Amino acid sequence: NFSKEMLTNLDKIGYSSMTPIQAESLPFILDKKDIIAQAKTGSGKTAAFGIGVLTKLQVRKFRVQTLILTPTRELADQVAKELRMLARATHNVKILTLCGGTAFGPQLGSLRHGAHIVVGTPGRILKHLKKETLNFNNLEMLVLDEADRMLDMGFSEEINEVLEFAPKEKQTLLFSATYTDEILSISKRIQKDAQSVKTTSLEVANKITEYFYGVEYGKKVQTLINIFSNFTPKNVIVFTNTKIQADEIAKALVTSKIDALALHGDLEQYERNDVLVQFSNNSCTVLVATDVAARGLDIKELSMVVNYDLPHDRETY
Repeated sequence: NFSKEMLTNLDKIGYSSMTPIQAESLPFILDKKDIIAQAKTGSGKTAAFGIGVLTKLQVRKFRVQTLILTPTRELADQVAKELRMLARATHNVKILTLCGGTAFGPQLGSLRHGAHIVVGTPGRILKHLKKETLNFNNLEMLVLDEADRMLDMGFSEEINEVLEFAPKEKQTLLFSATYTDEILSISKRIQKDAQSVKTTSLEVANKITEYFYGVEYGKKVQTLINIFSNFTPKNVIVFTNTKIQADEIAKALVTSKIDALALHGDLEQYERNDVLVQFSNNSCTVLVATDVAARGLDIKELSMVVNYDLPHDRETY
């Protein structure tokens, strides 16, 4: 039931057939059903809920009709970028990103001009709601993207508070890479007769060759450098468990004449953007990041991932 414009735009983007998550979830989304969907990053879920959101949007009603909550700024930016691409066929759709780590003032200015769709992180969305610079009186759809990650990062309380500002009658879409007890509990509390969609078994697994290195204390950085010279990867993301470590490893690599940059939550938004641009255009070969940045980075053709530390859980790995 898509408009001719939407179909033409999808064709131009190169979306000729649906991914499993799109084929399974879109009929429910268009039928105004709540869904709890299990799908991994890169499965096409953003387009699944994005197409659903845009198909139901009333453009002439210049109010916030959809809220998309994400765990990180990077993911919020990525979701907003894809939505804007999907919305090219629909005139005058205003999509606004509201995340922490960026100045509050410019966001106020953008909100005064109004928006149809808001994409953001729970903490900053809640701050705007409490200051009454944002209201959900006309909210019709709520999307929780990477819900398990938001819970891992301790956003449970903020999500609950945000929900108190939302109307009871709305469509709620919950996307998660895992179905934990906490996720199922949230679904039960905030959703009504949610349809379960699981496509992880249908998704093609990435072809990954895995290596484990047992390293003597104090020799991890040198081993990392040896790994790079052995495999000569085109681009690498090195994940660490702390921000301090990310900075230290990046500096150690630069000292060894390896182009490396750190990415973590202590950087200002413009600094994060600059780091990601340099890594995306291959100006910098190695990105050293905390695992919080893991979801939301859309890097095509990534050659190597190094877990410098063992991640805290299997899902993060």
